[in-house]
Amino acid sequence: MILLNDELISKEHASIDIEDRGYQFGDGVYEVVRIYNGQFFELDAHLERLGRSAGEIKITLPFSITNLKERIEKLMKFNNVHSGHLYLQVTRGVSPRNHAFPENAIPVLVAYTKEYKVEPSRLPGRAMFTDDIRWLRCDIKSLNLLGNVLAKEDATEKGFDEAIFHRGEIVTEGSSTNVFLIRDRVLYTHPANHLILDGITRRKIVSVAVNLGIQVKEESFTKQQLLEADEVFISSTTQEVRPIIEVDGHTIGNGKEGDVTASLQAEFELHIPRAEK
Repeated sequence: MILLNDELISKEHASIDIEDRGYQFGDGVYEVVRIYNGQFFELDAHLERLGRSAGEIKITLPFSITNLKERIEKLMKFNNVHSGHLYLQVTRGVSPRNHAFPENAIPVLVAYTKEYKVEPSRLPGRAMFTDDIRWLRCDIKSLNLLGNVLAKEDATEKGFDEAIFHRGEIVTEGSSTNVFLIRDRVLYTHPANHLILDGITRRKIVSVAVNLGIQVKEESFTKQQLLEADEVFISSTTQEVRPIIEVDGHTIGNGKEGDVTASLQAEFELHIPRAEK
């Protein structure tokens, strides 16, 4: 079953109008929420960010956050999802194609769940640098992901696991991740401004680091500083904490997952919802 506006219906019977502005303009926002042991992870934070993203592009959510939360929790329980994720998007709605906002369009909500096994191992990854030529409102989690998709595909074709964006010499984020480096046991990550998406997992890692007594500096760093780091890792809802041991053929640190990265992942796992007894 999927959630379409306020109705749970089978996927086979769901349809989206060809004049939906999400389809024709990418005029909408979305969230991906991890599910562990039949429970959402950081759901309130995801829904708060959804509301913020919608507000930034002048979309009024069709439900209150409270009502939306009730509906998607019902969806998860109906589908009996144990491990996987929820995808949720809101578009501006249906109207004759015109760049200007329609006056009377009603936002369209679509949500579905996907079941898959959570893999506990964290295989080290390899990354490449790529110019960040996306728009300047990366803080909005919009449906406009073509720049990210092209960067990810380029990395994949070249045998890398991630593309790390940079504007000039400043590293911003990954094509679908946030980027961190560790130098002298200090954790660095780009500040949460309009140049990156403030990932929910990113926020959790910063909190976890503080709890572990690790100094955190949310400030920009260069490509060269990343290459000279002791450790580098990326984070996302689906990957959690993943070490990066090589960037553009340059070995990071000793070429293995670092102690700080491993401790952050271990501490992160302590916050994952456990199976209800």
